[in-house]
Amino acid sequence: MRIAVSGTHCSGKSTLIEDFLAAHPDYVHEPEPYEWLDDASAEPTADDFLRQLELSVERLRHYERGARVIAERSPVDFLAYLLALEDLGRTARDCELLSSAGELAAAGIAHLDLLVVLPLDDEIDVPESEDPALREAMNERLLDLITADPYSLFANGSPRVLEIQGSRAERLRALAYAKLRPEDGR
Repeated sequence: MRIAVSGTHCSGKSTLIEDFLAAHPDYVHEPEPYEWLDDASAEPTADDFLRQLELSVERLRHYERGARVIAERSPVDFLAYLLALEDLGRTARDCELLSSAGELAAAGIAHLDLLVVLPLDDEIDVPESEDPALREAMNERLLDLITADPYSLFANGSPRVLEIQGSRAERLRALAYAKLRPEDGR
């Protein structure tokens, strides 16, 4: 199963993936796209998120149906970050860029079987250096993209979407259950 774990920064993605891989060593870990970039800036820009979106889609295309992979972030994350930057006034509105980013994100998630979404958890404290405003704005945009689907990301019914909340153990159980019961979820 091709799985991606989505969520804003500091939402528990890495922890869930680490726990999942410990229980399922037959899965390959696809790290966050920024780890493949040489020149990621300290404060990400729209260009940084667009490059990560492109890289995410490129890497997901290598995994055929039936592959056992869990990716840290999905193309939808980067679309949500682009929209969040706009919401915060950190970039000028570029309708053409957002439209092409939406199309690219839709093409990328077509290479997933399961999209796990981790909404913000107020239990996780983050320092100011983690840009709490961007964290919150991205979370709102991500959840809107999943529920309202303004870019027709899920028009083909793929991937299934599973929103997971709860403790570390509860999140892992929910993901393991979804992996075993592929018909469950959205």
